[in-house]
Amino acid sequence: MAGDTPTQEYPIVWQPSQQSMDNSQMARFMRQVADETGRAFADYADLWQWSVDDRAGFWSALWRYTGVIASRGWDGALVDGDAMPGARWFVGARMNFAENLLRYRDGHAAILFHGEDGSGQRLSYAELYRQSARLAAALHDLGIGPGDRVAAVVPNIPQAVIGMLATAWLGAVWSSCSPDFGVDGMLDRFGQIAPRLLIAADGYRFKGRLIDLRAKVAAVREGLGPDCAQCLLIAWQGTGAMPGSLDWHALLASDAEPPPFAQLPFDHPLYILFSSGTTGKPKCIVHGAGGTLLQHMKELMLHCDVRRDDTIFYFTTCGWMMWNWLISSLGVGATVVLYEGNPFHPSGAHLWQMAERLGISVFG
Repeated sequence: MAGDTPTQEYPIVWQPSQQSMDNSQMARFMRQVADETGRAFADYADLWQWSVDDRAGFWSALWRYTGVIASRGWDGALVDGDAMPGARWFVGARMNFAENLLRYRDGHAAILFHGEDGSGQRLSYAELYRQSARLAAALHDLGIGPGDRVAAVVPNIPQAVIGMLATAWLGAVWSSCSPDFGVDGMLDRFGQIAPRLLIAADGYRFKGRLIDLRAKVAAVREGLGPDCAQCLLIAWQGTGAMPGSLDWHALLASDAEPPPFAQLPFDHPLYILFSSGTTGKPKCIVHGAGGTLLQHMKELMLHCDVRRDDTIFYFTTCGWMMWNWLISSLGVGATVVLYEGNPFHPSGAHLWQMAERLGISVFG
């Protein structure tokens, strides 16, 4: 009868084994909370209800479970919790986002890059730390510090990750666009945030074509005006130099010691992302370092069960928030796969072949 609520039950297509569920990080987290508080959980729904009823208790337990690195603990996990806006989390804590993502510094693969043309690159956690430290030292020498905005026009390449980590190392704020955006689209975004530094690639490839970015980057830099004092060019495709720009490889050639990781409040700005722009210009959305770290660690560790021996991939560009989410997998110590180019070039099976070859265990 019209208007009736369907009562048909759908068959379960797949369900993990009891052993898999018991060994999941979600189950381990529930056991840890039970050990710490004496509060046992009957099931996931019970855990969820507790997370709603005792927000401070839940997020404090998550801080401990995920092993957040902080130079100072918090005085209050949640202050003015019913204020919207106005609630403040982990007041008094001091931490650095990049330090948490760079906690591993060994030979384990941190990044596996794969391009549509078959090119590849591997960066270990030790090498990722080394390059991020060198760039942080160089940006510090350029005067970049806490609160400064760094804008980037970059493909999904290892240099984008290094640029973000070096920016966060200093307490500066990262914002990026995909290089396929038009000049107006980039200026609609970056023009609102007054970046002090623009990081850009010289070109990228798509469907087998080489696309020179230098004219677009020059137009963006001109549109940003004198407040954007420097442009750092990544010679990714070898399209040529750009007058007045700094060279990425030259900056990373220095062995200068970086400053210590900037220790900043939990809610210190980390990222500026943007709305889609369907109702006028894109709106700036500022994400704090601590909130981003904890939320991403919760999703990656509890919901996706990502571990150090996982290889994780998500098809994204640097203009979508899933790039930021994917890179947080470094905090778990997993191997992050970056893909740059058209996912269907040279064939629709390209990503599946890459997944098999690289042993991707989490595919998005």
